[in-house]
This record gives sequence, C-alpha cells and structure tokens, in this order.
Amino acid sequence: MKFIFIFFLFFTSIYAQTIKDITNIVGIRENQLLGYGLVVGLAGTGDKSTFTMQSLQNLLRNSYIKIPTSSIKSKNIAAVMVTAMLPPFARQGDKIKVKISAIGDAKSINNGELLLTQLKGVDGNVYGLAQGTIIADRDNETTGMIYEGAMIENEVPFTLRDEKNLTLSLIKASATDADMIQRKINEKFGAKIAFAEDTRTVTVKKPPNISMVRFIAQVQTINLDSTFKKRIIIDLNRQMIISGNEVPIGPVTVSKDNFIIRIKKSDLNNEQWDNVEVNKGMNIGDDIVIADKPIVDLDNTMINTKGQPKVSDLVRAMKVMKLPMSDIIDTLKLIKELGALDAELEIRG
Repeated sequence: MKFIFIFFLFFTSIYAQTIKDITNIVGIRENQLLGYGLVVGLAGTGDKSTFTMQSLQNLLRNSYIKIPTSSIKSKNIAAVMVTAMLPPFARQGDKIKVKISAIGDAKSINNGELLLTQLKGVDGNVYGLAQGTIIADRDNETTGMIYEGAMIENEVPFTLRDEKNLTLSLIKASATDADMIQRKINEKFGAKIAFAEDTRTVTVKKPPNISMVRFIAQVQTINLDSTFKKRIIIDLNRQMIISGNEVPIGPVTVSKDNFIIRIKKSDLNNEQWDNVEVNKGMNIGDDIVIADKPIVDLDNTMINTKGQPKVSDLVRAMKVMKLPMSDIIDTLKLIKELGALDAELEIRG
C-alpha cells in the first residue's frame, strides 16, 4: 500500500514545559468563520440538488442572465460550506487557510474552483473573502483545503496597548497548577503581581515600566517545575505532533489492521542490537519493533535509538511507514489507556 503525503506532515519538536503550554490568554483567541459557496469546474463529479441549482440561478441573475432552474442540467458544480479560523490580531490583506465541504451529493470537489464566498462571524459581519482552487482530501474527496484561500477584509477590534492586567486561563483546571503559575510569576518579577482567582484563572498586573507585548512574552516563557506532568500536543490544524524529549513508552503491544507495534523490555546492549537482522518490519530502538502485516509494503529499515524508546521514536517510525495521522493519534491514545504512556494527551482541532 502506498501513501501520498499532501496534508499529513509530521514534526516532532523538543521543548521545555512553560506557562504558554498550559494556558490561554483571555481575550486573545481565534474566531470561527463560516460561508456558503459554489464550486465550479468539476469533471462531472458535482451534484444536482435543488439548492445547488437555485444558487447557480441566483448567481446568473446577478450577471443579468435569466434561466429557469429546470433547464440547468450540469453536474460540474457543487454547493459547499466554507469554514476558516480568524487568527487573533489578523489584519486586512492577511491570508488564511479555508476548508471546503460539499453539502449535496457531489462525488468529488477536487481541483474545483471555489467562487468568491463571504466568510462571516457569529455576529453576522463579513471578515473574509474566499476563492481559489481546491485540493481535496485523498481519503474523502468531498472535503478539501485552499491554503491562503481567503483574504481578511475586516478586523476584530482589540488592542493590548492600553491593557493593565493579563488574565491567564488554564487549559485544564488545577489548583496545584494555578498556584505554581502564581508563584513562578511572582518569583520572576520579584513582586506579588500574580494572583490565582480560582483553579483555572490567574490574573497578573503588568509592571508600569514594560509594554504589554514584552510582558506577555516574558510570562509565557517562564519554565515550570520539572515535576510537572509531561504533555504531548497533537495539532490537527498545523498537522504537528509536539513531544518533549523525555517522554518514555513502557512495554505494550498494539495490533491494528495494517500494522503491529511491540514495545518490550530488552536485555540486549547496543553492540548486540547493531547485529540484529531486520527481516520485514522495523526496529526503531532497543525496545521497539514495528512489524508490518501484508497490507503494508515496507522495505527493511532500522532506526536505533540506543536507549529507552520515546514518543518521538515511535512517531518517527510511523512516519517512515507512511501511516496516516488518524493511526498515530489512535495508537498514542491506546498506549496511554494501557498505562504505558505517562503523559497528558492534548488534541487541538
């Protein structure tokens, strides 16, 4: 089985646990945008639903072309919903990625052209305009992406310049974590400027001799105690898996339709592992063996970590096997449920 990676790009980064990793700043967030549009130029893979024909009729009327709905027979068009995330502090002219999903009975929207579509927020205002050629999801061709497919037309009014206080919201409520953040910030600035309001909220008063942007940068980069719970972040939007370099995996076996993972404790030393013959499958360390079933065609490969296997080793091996993001996420979840992974899993949509 061959896999073509267009949307699934994997990166494993090493980072120290900081305040930024476990908190959000209240008031600084993304906003969801939504629009209804038409895709044209499909090679007979569009839909013939009534609302699609009516939408095309309305579009033609705007161009002073009157035609009854019943006379439209084309299957080269499709009605779609367009979604996007408006980043904080986005400015006019910025470009963002949009996702397109067919809402009729279209078979595929791949390589179709999305006509100019308004993207609105929950307040009903238009914040962006989307248009461009769609690259469909290989596993589901009724959905797709246009990278930099929308241009920002209006901005969300918000400024940091005049703010005097910073409010941190913990991603997961914890009295211990809130107290730790409060203590770390006060130690950093040598004054009692941080106060934990509750188990999820910490308010911080900005010192008068520093800008709010610089203050946020200094607060977010404060390192937390090494005993803090390790975390693995799976960012679906950016297609990234971020793991610390000290997240080990215990002995476990996971068997799925297209691969088997065996992680076991081994007494072999590095020199002995150098002489191990790999016969159909993959060794990625002293303790990890990923064997492929007949459905996966994998050449003989060896990646030796020379030590206890980590999450980064496992992700790297599954990347070599060209497994989809869904398999990697499911595998990490299963390993955690089995107690072989002592870390928090955070999946960001």
